Amino acid sequence: MSETRAGHTEAEALYHRPAGLTDVQMRYCPGCTHGTAHKLIAEVLEELDIIERTVAVATVGCSVYAYEYFNTDAVQAAHGRGPAVATGIKRASPETIVFTYQGDGDLAAIGLSEVIHSAQRGEKMTVMFINNAVFGMTRGQMAPTTLVGQKTTTTPLGRDPEMSGMPMMICEMLSTNPGVAYLARETMIDPKTVRSAKRSIRKAFQTQIDGAGFSLVELISTCPAWWHKTPLEAMQWVRDEMLVQYPLGVFVDYDG
Repeated sequence: MSETRAGHTEAEALYHRPAGLTDVQMRYCPGCTHGTAHKLIAEVLEELDIIERTVAVATVGCSVYAYEYFNTDAVQAAHGRGPAVATGIKRASPETIVFTYQGDGDLAAIGLSEVIHSAQRGEKMTVMFINNAVFGMTRGQMAPTTLVGQKTTTTPLGRDPEMSGMPMMICEMLSTNPGVAYLARETMIDPKTVRSAKRSIRKAFQTQIDGAGFSLVELISTCPAWWHKTPLEAMQWVRDEMLVQYPLGVFVDYDG
């Protein structure tokens, strides 16, 4: 087979490990879409040629492993404090591209005020928000994003809105904030949605490159382990249940 870019064969050029990923085996559970999200982010970093100037901010939860997988400089933040750490990095080094990688327990619970105030200030950072409607790392407790009626280890009879309120809609909440330049909700359950997710991730990083303001992409994701489903069942549950509560779309898009 003929060789093409950087000595790769034609097949390897079409599908290869992005330069934005390290050669480390991921620890995520089978069917978890963290790995898909990582690959899309890494591809975008490579395509935009910003790997060498990027700093990833890993947070607490399953996202804590992110600093092992992205081939960038990385910082570990305290629980929920990713946007605060990213703010400090960006202000100290404005030419650096900074992104946080946060789950719903980290961002929508303990870290909610951090992301709201970062957006309010229009901090020129990018947030990758993984929403799988459950606390994955700490054994499946209810998250702010857990669906009504969804069973978790702390809601064995299903989430009761009278007791716990309704699921938190982060994109809808942030969409009214004038500091937000790009805001989208995507998922990764089939080739079409994976392609759409990559477009939004690329636009979010381009927003930061352009200095336009705060950008966030929410990725509706799976957690087969704590949903007690097979990987295929988890993908279908996203389609049938998660996307009813969390409709996909672009909420804010600056005129770049």
